[in-house]
Amino acid sequence: MISNAINIDNNSAEIEESKAHTIVEIIDYISNAMVSKNIIKKTTVNVTVSSFDAGIELEEKTSPFDNYIQTTDGTGKLTIRDKDLMLNLGEGVIIPSRTKHHFIADVQFKMISTVIKSGYED
Repeated sequence: MISNAINIDNNSAEIEESKAHTIVEIIDYISNAMVSKNIIKKTTVNVTVSSFDAGIELEEKTSPFDNYIQTTDGTGKLTIRDKDLMLNLGEGVIIPSRTKHHFIADVQFKMISTVIKSGYED
């Protein structure tokens, strides 16, 4: 659930292969919305870019997979295991699998998310 916002999912098409792109230009900010777009989606990994308008808060969730988050614009607030982290431009963090987390956008920010879906067989 997103508080007081709409979720716009632009995942219908991946980014064109073998063509350079600027990560912060893949998606725009939209008022009162969180926007997501797949860069690449495979059975073993998903790479997604997202933008959050100021005031957006995502409901706490848990993923069965590790997730690497890196901010590409602005500053994002992330809570992992009830501990708040402020991620400034270019900073990243690993959200461990099966860990409660959620995002809060006090200001606009963009991030790239890499979900690793393999390596859990051991």
